[in-house]
Amino acid sequence: MKNQSFIKKLGYAINGFIYAVKAEHNMRRHLAAAVIALAVFAWRQPSALWWALIVLCIALVWAAELINSAVEGLIDHLHPEIHPQIGHIKDMLAAMVLVFSLAAVVVGVLGLYSTL
Repeated sequence: MKNQSFIKKLGYAINGFIYAVKAEHNMRRHLAAAVIALAVFAWRQPSALWWALIVLCIALVWAAELINSAVEGLIDHLHPEIHPQIGHIKDMLAAMVLVFSLAAVVVGVLGLYSTL
């Protein structure tokens, strides 16, 4: 994996994102929510600062969902049996995504409110 070109590494990252969108239902939901949010922002035309904040929030939600999916997939592969502690870990991962998602909603609402 080391000493590969930037283009090759970028390809791996793009493949990972495409795989997540295809394999993870929640990733498709977050992608749809991002498209809707960007469309509404394009319609309302808030300031550049609000654009930066909403794009950052979208990126953070996507990153959190990617981390959640990757860690859950790894856990399921390494320990397929049901275990209470693993259940708690998965719940905390889901909570991470929820926290970022709620923050993104708040930023989006405030950004739209600023255009009134």
